[in-house]
Amino acid sequence: MPTSSTAATLPLVVSTWPFGKDANEKALQTLTAGRSLLDAVVEGITVTEYDLSVPSVGAGGAPNAEGVISLDACIMDGPTHHCGSVGAVEGILPAIRLARAVMEKTQHVMLVGDGARRFALANGFSHTPMLTDGQREAWLKWKAQNAPAGAAPPDSHDTIALVVLGADGNLAGGCSTSGRAYKLPGRVGDSPIIGSGLYVDNDVGAAGATGVGENVMRFCGSFQVVELMRAGAHPQEACAETIRRIQRKHAPGTRLDINFLAIDKRGRFGAAGSGAGFPFAVTYPGFSQVLSSAQVPDTK
Repeated sequence: MPTSSTAATLPLVVSTWPFGKDANEKALQTLTAGRSLLDAVVEGITVTEYDLSVPSVGAGGAPNAEGVISLDACIMDGPTHHCGSVGAVEGILPAIRLARAVMEKTQHVMLVGDGARRFALANGFSHTPMLTDGQREAWLKWKAQNAPAGAAPPDSHDTIALVVLGADGNLAGGCSTSGRAYKLPGRVGDSPIIGSGLYVDNDVGAAGATGVGENVMRFCGSFQVVELMRAGAHPQEACAETIRRIQRKHAPGTRLDINFLAIDKRGRFGAAGSGAGFPFAVTYPGFSQVLSSAQVPDTK
């Protein structure tokens, strides 16, 4: 089994959570078929967006406080440094493909809400009703408790962040989520924010995040990880040091709940989490497994 201290065979795909393994394998299959890094990112994340067993991304995701699923997503291309994202978009799948359309068909980086939805419909996307029976039942139970918006279980906000290093040494990445369960309508987390949920620098590496989006956004987390790699840190140490920096500034007694993963130009990878055993998926030719990162202890 490889370790994060050794360089992987290229192409290399790394993503968050056990459900990322299927996404990784689709991304690698896409690259093996001769398609581009951006194609690999989109095809991989699309697998997760359509997987109804994933309760925090795409069609199977959790709704907001009004019982409506709204999605956030972004994509970034290393060679051009171009990127696209969508926030709080309703009724459109896959959101990662829409983020790519924003990047390639507009002069903007980000579209949100109804503007993103109308752009999607004008560019060949179809309205897709979303809300599984299970998610609807869970939302009704939550609503009956009269809990404040956003007051959801800690495990209700996982994201797929997926980063790719191609055989040619180029990088790309993407991110997609339904966001925090029962959030206020209009809330946008870190996932579609370039530098927070995802950052790619083709000279250095790529990083992605998952967890409580507000705690990533306040510190431009993924950008910090990449900048630490630029300064010479191994991807795993860059993820861990970013969490340490955030821990030092985070309010005592409140749940941090953030995780990062990263790859560098040398084919090394790593991950770290504020909690124990953050699982992340690593895939390259001849290898595809879910690994577990060490916890970064809060010493404050």
